[in-house]
Amino acid sequence: MTTPPPTPDRPPRRRRAAPPATAAAPLPPLPADGQARAVIDAVLPQVDAGRFAVKRVVDEPLEVTAHVFTDGHDKVRARLCWRRAGEPAWRETEMQPQGNDVWTAACAPDAPGPWRYTVCAWVDHFDSWRAELLRRVDLADILLAARVGAELVQQAAGRAGGEDGARLASLADNLRSRAEAASRATIAEIESVSLEVEAIKQLALAEDLAELAGRYPDRRHACWYAGPDGLPLAVDRPRAAFSTWYEMFPRSAALEEGRHGTFRDVQARLPYVAAMGFDVLYLPPIHPIGRSRRKGPNNTLIAREGDVGSPWAIGAEEGGHKDVLPALGTLADFRDLVGAANALGIEIALDIAFQCAPDHPWVRQHPQWFRRRPDGSVQYAENPPKKYQDIYPFDFETEDWRALWAALKDVFDHWIAQGVRIFRVDNPHTKAFAFWEWVIAAIKAEHPDVLFLAEAFTRPKVMHRLAKLGFSQSYTYFTWRNSRHELMEYFTELAHGPGADYYRPNAWPNTPDILNEHLHHGPRSIFMARLVLAATLSASYGIYGPPYELLQGEPRERGSEEYLDSEKYQLRHWGELSLERADSIAGFIATVNRIRKEYPALQSNRSLRFFDTSNPYLVAYAKRDADGRNAVLTVVNIDATFTQTGWVQVDAGWLGVDGGGFVARDLLTGQCFDWRDGGNFVILVPSQMPAHVLAIERSDAA
Repeated sequence: MTTPPPTPDRPPRRRRAAPPATAAAPLPPLPADGQARAVIDAVLPQVDAGRFAVKRVVDEPLEVTAHVFTDGHDKVRARLCWRRAGEPAWRETEMQPQGNDVWTAACAPDAPGPWRYTVCAWVDHFDSWRAELLRRVDLADILLAARVGAELVQQAAGRAGGEDGARLASLADNLRSRAEAASRATIAEIESVSLEVEAIKQLALAEDLAELAGRYPDRRHACWYAGPDGLPLAVDRPRAAFSTWYEMFPRSAALEEGRHGTFRDVQARLPYVAAMGFDVLYLPPIHPIGRSRRKGPNNTLIAREGDVGSPWAIGAEEGGHKDVLPALGTLADFRDLVGAANALGIEIALDIAFQCAPDHPWVRQHPQWFRRRPDGSVQYAENPPKKYQDIYPFDFETEDWRALWAALKDVFDHWIAQGVRIFRVDNPHTKAFAFWEWVIAAIKAEHPDVLFLAEAFTRPKVMHRLAKLGFSQSYTYFTWRNSRHELMEYFTELAHGPGADYYRPNAWPNTPDILNEHLHHGPRSIFMARLVLAATLSASYGIYGPPYELLQGEPRERGSEEYLDSEKYQLRHWGELSLERADSIAGFIATVNRIRKEYPALQSNRSLRFFDTSNPYLVAYAKRDADGRNAVLTVVNIDATFTQTGWVQVDAGWLGVDGGGFVARDLLTGQCFDWRDGGNFVILVPSQMPAHVLAIERSDAA
């Protein structure tokens, strides 16, 4: 036997210490209802997972999709549920399966205000039983299943009560008794039993039974999306989605040159505004204008005696945001203007500019509401290199913010009491977002018919945040979208992008602040083309007049977007205004606005679709109404100087005319064209008419 060689001495191995004992991790909490098996996912639309409200107007459908399924092979049912804030019970409609576990339904809220919506789903044992029974062929299986079904029908009878309950109970008894009787049949009776079993199966699968029992499902273990309160839905009156705006300075409304206009002068202009087809008349600030650091004509820093200053420099010894400039008239005159406008189907929209002139009473009464510079003076508004020495912005970080918020809300309340229901808010992106969310919600809780337009030409995410916070409409980048590619990309995003459920665009070809270079010394055709684009691409649009219809396009200096001799700083005299005036396109505007009112397809953005053209100077697009049967197709020559020709590729089926030929009737000129699916030739001479607005009609209706 071999003895192993001796090993050198080694220190003993040290055993690894056992890890200290740890407490067992707590089990996750049990669900409130472990018997609930339905799954609801991907509910659309919703904004930021329900943080903000989806928007609709009264009677506008809210089309909801959801992914609904369960484990195993059982059948599920789902309902779309909605209710107005304060209503105790949900209104419901059955959702329909579209395949691949996608379910859809629609509702149409019938009043303005805050609403909620959600999806409710459950495993439906009656539907599951019917689906299984349909596949059963063994006689014994069918009879046993019939008895199970009788019990389910009996349970539905208990939930129904009344006449429906009695009828369901009778059907359950009939089904049960016939199944039990057939189960006792002998072998000799097998042929007659087979016929009876088939009759029992047909009875159990009868559509009238399914419909009646389906009214009273067992929803004890139903699942609700987003908890018991669901998702927010903000419902406005229809003008939030479809409106036609006209902006004018009251102080320039006088017929006599050199005289300061008044509310009564504006009232005299109302028939003209109504004849052009506008339903919102927007007035820049009508309050006392500061004298300290008043701006002169063309934004000069030194005002001469008699210069009227900027209406946005609000406040003087005569008062502030709740007062009117004495030169315009009295508060009673303003109320008369509101009433006269309403009688013509026009609403007055008032500008809300939360800023103060240096001599606004609040500067003296509430110095803590304004920021101070190191030298002790109040910080005026700046957007370098621009300086607004005549305007003091509010400090929304003031320790006295609660009083500031209350005072600003009181401004809205005051003008609402005078009959105003639409507000255009100046530069809301320069005020605290939290304030807007609070004040809009507070006002709409008291006055759900009030609308807010956000004038914020700033970064896209900021503009979208303001819309989410509650602004009913928003200005757009339309003024700077001029090429075919720019227009197609931008308006496709507005109509079909993620903001479509909360961002309602309002397109303006000009404003007192923006005279785009395309309009600089532009011919009549460019003013017509840009108006058609705004009015047909966007359900809401507006113009600043009379400069727009009078084809005013002279900038303050080369490359500037400021008007020369802008009404922002001085009076202007526009003379007698009418649809027939030779140097005006007012009559053309009236025609476009009449078309907008007569064709529902143009009153929404959701159906907008662009069509290919062979010429980059031709922009073609269409909209159709809710049922898809009536469409309006627009083609615009965006070259203001030269005739443009090309082919427009149309989808006749999408336009609501099936194949073959159809009639495209120009609503601007009355011409009719025979068109067909595919390519159609277009020629647009800008000096004659820069656009087609075509009603699509079936050939047999021509």
